Amino acid sequence: MAHNGIHHVTAIAGSARRNVDFYTRVLGMRMVKKTVNFDDPGTYHLYYGDRDGSPGSILTFFPWAHVAPGRLGVGETQETALRVPESAIGFWTHRFVAQGVRHEAPETRFGETVLPFRDPDGMRLALVAVPGAEAEPAWSGGDVPAEHAIRGFHGVSLLLEDIAGTAAILTGVFGYAEERAEGATTRFRAGDGMGDVIDLRAAPGFLPGRPGAGAVHHIAFRAADDAEQAAMAEKLARVHGVPTTEQKDRDYFRSVYFREPGGVLFEIATDVPGFAVDEPADELGRSLKLPKFLEPHRARIEAALPPLADAAAEPVG
Repeated sequence: MAHNGIHHVTAIAGSARRNVDFYTRVLGMRMVKKTVNFDDPGTYHLYYGDRDGSPGSILTFFPWAHVAPGRLGVGETQETALRVPESAIGFWTHRFVAQGVRHEAPETRFGETVLPFRDPDGMRLALVAVPGAEAEPAWSGGDVPAEHAIRGFHGVSLLLEDIAGTAAILTGVFGYAEERAEGATTRFRAGDGMGDVIDLRAAPGFLPGRPGAGAVHHIAFRAADDAEQAAMAEKLARVHGVPTTEQKDRDYFRSVYFREPGGVLFEIATDVPGFAVDEPADELGRSLKLPKFLEPHRARIEAALPPLADAAAEPVG
């Protein structure tokens, strides 16, 4: 079966400027693409990732300035985990203290060192020390040295009423295999690369999640191309009785969406064409990019969007 780990994770934020400052300056991620929500062009869609904008490294946000906070509950992502080299945890612990980032003490999960923290909107995140991550592409965005830089996703954890239906799709469609359990959490793994870990935590009877700032909107899994995506969608419908939407062109990937049995919104996104399709790779994130159908309205859209921090306009590296 093909490798179908995480392609990207999309979350909801409050202030766009604060979001850019945190992810580019504090976390040192690269602004990979600055565009708008194709379905709501008065709102930014901001993409952060590694040096190359690789699938498996892309964390994206819809920032709505006055959105109410989300509430953690069943049927949503509990935590989004990012991978760093094993030697980097000390650097990040000190950096979080210096930058006033809400965080907890490092802990051990599934034999790995994990540093949980929150972004300014309360999104639950973690850094995971991964052996060999130092050999993966790194982005040096300012004062985060390349040797300590975030390499992409480790994985996500989902909070669910019952994990069985979700597990069946992870193993039957996306190529994950059940690894082992720790307490109420069962780990599934697709490999040893970016975005290859999914943790399912059973929390029967817990309150349902509420969308809002700090909550994950959806998780996208990788498909190499249109043909692989179509085969996955066909299997979802035929074997699991789960239909997908029609394909939507997002310029940098093509997508279908579905609500998995646990209630989480999943997407299948193609690896192609990638983020360098409308600007050179060394200039990713420098200017506002619009899809062709919105280009005639650029002046009106730019006038309505709030200004962003300088870090978004002038990536360093």
